[in-house]
Amino acid sequence: MLTVHHLGRSQSERIVWLCEELDIPYELKRYARDPVTVLAQPDYKALHPIGAAPVITDGELVLAESGAVVEYIIARYGSGRLALKPDHPDFAQFLYWFHFANGTLQSQMGRSMILNRLNLADDHPMLVATRARVDRSFDLVDAHVRDATYLAGDDFTSADIMIGFSLTTMRYFLPYDLGRCPNIQAYLGRIAARPAYRRAMEKGDPGMTLLLT
Repeated sequence: MLTVHHLGRSQSERIVWLCEELDIPYELKRYARDPVTVLAQPDYKALHPIGAAPVITDGELVLAESGAVVEYIIARYGSGRLALKPDHPDFAQFLYWFHFANGTLQSQMGRSMILNRLNLADDHPMLVATRARVDRSFDLVDAHVRDATYLAGDDFTSADIMIGFSLTTMRYFLPYDLGRCPNIQAYLGRIAARPAYRRAMEKGDPGMTLLLT
C-alpha cells in the first residue's frame, strides 16, 4: 500500500494533492510539527535519513524528495497522467516549470527565510540580492500565467502541483504580498476551484487557512 507521510504545513502537501488528483488508493499518515521549534519531530525525522518532508513508503520502498516522489507515483500508479509526453507541444514548458518550482522558487524562498531570521540590516547586500531574486521569480510566474491557464498551457499537470506549495503554504514561513502579482492570484483561484486540491488540503491540514490571495 502506498503511504504518504504528511508533515503539517510542508512540501508533502504536494503528494497528498497528487494522489487526490489521480484518484488512487493511498494511506495518509499525518505528523505534527514541534510546537516550539516548528520543525519535524523525531518520529518524522526517523522515516528517512534526510529527515525532511515529503516521504512515502510503498512496500519496502522509502522515498523522499518532492520531484522524485511525484514522478514515481505518476509512473507507477498514474499511468503517466499529469505529465506531458515528449511529443506534446508544451513538453519543454512542462519540464521547465516542474523543475523551476524547487530548483529556483522554493530554494530562493528558503534562502530568504533563513536570512530574514538573522536580523540583518535591510540594506545588507546578501539580503537585498536574495529578496530581489525572489521578486524576479514571482514576477516570472506572474507574467507566464497572465496568458496561460496552467503552467504547461491549457492542461493541469504535476508542474502546477509542484509550484502550488511555494505560492501558498510556504508563505506561512516567508510572508509575501501577492498584491503585486494579480495573475498569480487569478491562477490560484483556478487551483482553489479544483475539488482534488480542496480535498487534499482538508485531509492533510484540516482547518488551516489557505493562503490563496
